[in-house]
Amino acid sequence: MNWQDQLKAFRDANPDLPEGTDPTPDPTPDDTPSMQPRLDISIERKGRAGKTATLISGWILSDDKLRDIASQIKQALGAGGSARGGDILIQGDRRADVAHQLTAMGYKSRII
Repeated sequence: MNWQDQLKAFRDANPDLPEGTDPTPDPTPDDTPSMQPRLDISIERKGRAGKTATLISGWILSDDKLRDIASQIKQALGAGGSARGGDILIQGDRRADVAHQLTAMGYKSRII
């Protein structure tokens, strides 16, 4: 039985499925820590009037979820920061603290 016959049999077994509807859902990126790639933690000084900031990049999450994670990290470290453009910025050189916090949250990271 080829795929066309299998699809016809499936549609015959499910008559309330509208014509042209794909029975499989669209794949959406999972935002669980295990589905995230390894994150890069670096420091940045340029464009900040000489002040140091820790940058966490490599996220593949929605902006809302990224803001929630940034809020958790900032609260745990007692530091300021922001989440913009797919990156999280934490004020100060907090690379080791951020790496420890991300590990505790279940994310893989490396300091570069």
